[in-house]
Amino acid sequence: MSEPNDEVSAEDVGEVPGDGRTDSHPFPSTHGQHAAPQAQPVGHSEVPPVVPGQQPYPPQPPRAQQPLPPLGPHYQMSPQPPPHQQRPRRGRHTAGPTGDLASAQLIRPVKRRPQSGWRKAVYVASGHLINLGESAEDRRQRDLVMRVNQPLRGCYKIAMLSLKGGVGKTTTTTTLGSTFASLRGDRVVAVDANPDRGTLSQKIPMETTATVRHLLRDADRITRYSDIRAYTSQGPSRLEILASEQDPAVSEAFSEHDYRRAVDLLEHFYNIVLTDCGTGLMHSAMKGVLELADQLVLVSSGSVDGARSASATLDWLDAHGYGELVKRSVAVINSVRPRAGSVDLDKLEAHFAARMRAVCQIPFDPHLEEGAEIELDRLQEHTRTKLLELGAAVADGFSGQ
Repeated sequence: MSEPNDEVSAEDVGEVPGDGRTDSHPFPSTHGQHAAPQAQPVGHSEVPPVVPGQQPYPPQPPRAQQPLPPLGPHYQMSPQPPPHQQRPRRGRHTAGPTGDLASAQLIRPVKRRPQSGWRKAVYVASGHLINLGESAEDRRQRDLVMRVNQPLRGCYKIAMLSLKGGVGKTTTTTTLGSTFASLRGDRVVAVDANPDRGTLSQKIPMETTATVRHLLRDADRITRYSDIRAYTSQGPSRLEILASEQDPAVSEAFSEHDYRRAVDLLEHFYNIVLTDCGTGLMHSAMKGVLELADQLVLVSSGSVDGARSASATLDWLDAHGYGELVKRSVAVINSVRPRAGSVDLDKLEAHFAARMRAVCQIPFDPHLEEGAEIELDRLQEHTRTKLLELGAAVADGFSGQ
């Protein structure tokens, strides 16, 4: 048996295979020691050991990029179309063939069902087989509902005014609020700010005896909608009413500061706040009502004296710096009697239209004449349409909030 060779020659460690260079520091002798384990082969060569102070692989100079061979003499580039004829590149977010799968492209348009008139009669009698579509009146009703449902940001405050009593101001407050509450998805509340024992709370079923005074007394404990709901009554239309104090001696003390506190609390939980004001313009809360209002609704009767009182109200508002508020407000000519008599309501409407943004006429209705609780379902169809027009006219002012 031959003796193991303990010496390693410089040729074994100093030359890196395939590198073409010789290491200047030979590996020290291992005589009397066990030989170091040999490195595992990588590919077809061996990896040399690492010498302290020297990098195992010095950086190589970057290779020069070889130029592409010249094009042949017969090579021609394909012509490019003009820029306006080039197809846009289709990426991940570019509308491809699936853009044709939109609902409007695939679903066959269906006629809307008629809601009234002989078209509805034919539709019902045929077992819903003959659909003649909507009438012009149905389309008009649908457009009015869309206007009533215009988007609203924050809380919109509407003040209901009348200088003369008996013109139906409280009734108009209830019917307008009920129209909004029944068609919109947000919350609507009407506040009775009449200092002379207002009757707003009598227009819907009473659920609580609490008044605005109780609300102000407990204001610090109200943090959720369910808390404030205990102080209001709600009608079938979802309209809520916050009643005023029924004792005239106490209600007289309802001041501007009290009204501002009440509205500041309500606007956290309601989108529309209607204020049923008293007949006077000089009582203490009126200043706060006018300064906080986004829009006015001036209610007048169809009589000559009622129209004169309403016109005098506009004069007073213009004289006290509320001219811009008047211009963006709505007038209501309310017929409190079955017949208008000899008064030309169209001329009366033209008079207010010259000073205000819109004018609406509300016809006489036997259900409203009762003076009791109001239900929209019991109103005549023509009355409901006119109330819808009033709601749409008021809602047109939401965009200018």
